[in-house]
Amino acid sequence: MTISQHPVFYATVMLLAGLGIPVMAALNGGLGTKLQSPMLAATILFGIGLVASLGLLIAIEGLSISLPKTPTSVISYLGGLFIVFYIFSITWIAPKFGVGNAVFFVLLGQIISVAIIDHFGLMGALHHPISLRRAAGLILMSIGVFLAVRRF
Repeated sequence: MTISQHPVFYATVMLLAGLGIPVMAALNGGLGTKLQSPMLAATILFGIGLVASLGLLIAIEGLSISLPKTPTSVISYLGGLFIVFYIFSITWIAPKFGVGNAVFFVLLGQIISVAIIDHFGLMGALHHPISLRRAAGLILMSIGVFLAVRRF
């Protein structure tokens, strides 16, 4: 098993991604306020993201990218709509509601969503049924996040 296949590596990368969400919310919320347009700020963020992801795609996979031979369901591409909704909403709401409050509700939504997705094994996710112990953990996480950012 290489380091990039180790669970600690996965956890570290996701921790860093999580650390970046409030930073991105604060930066893009500030940009939206300065530009007086949350949608323009979100569009700029996506433009920069497109350039960065294309650069990484070419650097990691090269220019000879081939499409998969098997058909892909249209539903598989809908994640893009969720990220547009997230970026626009956090850019618009965070400056008015506070980054902490906005991210709290994002985390609460993620806790609810992950419980449902894992419980039913939706969209190809690993099936992890909600046990009493897991439900208690999810409730404690929700309470902990609420207590950490209680500002409303």
